[in-house]
Amino acid sequence: MLEGLLAFPLTPFDADLTLDLSAYAEGVDRHVEDGASAVFLACGTGEFSALSGQEVLALLAAGRDAAAGRVPVWVGAGGSAADARAGIRAAESGGADGVLLLPPYLTAGPPEGTLDYVRYAVAGSSVPVVVYHRGTGLFTPSTAAELVDLPSVVGLKDGLGNVDLMTRIVSAVRARSAAFLFFNGLPTAEVSARAYAAIDVARYSSAVHCFAPEIAMAFYTALHDGDTATTDRLLADFYLPLVALRDETPGFAVSLVKAAARQRGHRVGGVRPPLVEPRQDQLERLDQIVTAGLKAVS
Repeated sequence: MLEGLLAFPLTPFDADLTLDLSAYAEGVDRHVEDGASAVFLACGTGEFSALSGQEVLALLAAGRDAAAGRVPVWVGAGGSAADARAGIRAAESGGADGVLLLPPYLTAGPPEGTLDYVRYAVAGSSVPVVVYHRGTGLFTPSTAAELVDLPSVVGLKDGLGNVDLMTRIVSAVRARSAAFLFFNGLPTAEVSARAYAAIDVARYSSAVHCFAPEIAMAFYTALHDGDTATTDRLLADFYLPLVALRDETPGFAVSLVKAAARQRGHRVGGVRPPLVEPRQDQLERLDQIVTAGLKAVS
């Protein structure tokens, strides 16, 4: 389940920041044509936190039609406990192949509370769920291991970046299940991909696939072939400069991706607040970084 490079499509907006569903369908089709093995709609890169429940359902319908059964279609849910449960049920009735459960909104409880949040959200549904470990939804090794007891929960995606903790979580879960899935969900996951693969967290999603699938697929192939010369070159020429630019402004894990997609001619529009657009000097540096990355794979 969910092998290969995973894609998280951007959510396009018109000039007045309403959904552009025709552009969205084009984006999903582009991901599939460019080698993505699954698409995760309306998740972090897709600005889940800026969307209404009805907008998520509209994106799911448009995304399923565009994917046309070629790859699995997953969708985001989360926020308040009530919204998370409603989102999972809506995803199931809407024909999603699975759900990425994002963290609770605003309030952070203890790890036992996070586990109860997942229990509440998945109650009464059977659609497969991957739980996002980040922000206000953090687990300990013992609470993560209890996810195995929830039949519909099939995996955990790490967005925290604590390799020591993740190693202990993987060990605790593997003592109970060999089939449970782990994902590297850090922004620009390629930078940490080798370290995470070493602790049995080899699956990852690539935001770069939204605007430079040539680079994303080249890195993925090199990583899995053990071609360190290529991964080192792409890290030095493209990924590390991109991360340095991304870290200048909060929210650039999405804003820069959308800006790069626009630079490459894709209809994605701007970002909804509180995200902000890059400055002109940042856009110029972004263009230089992407040009260098494309040159490295040419």
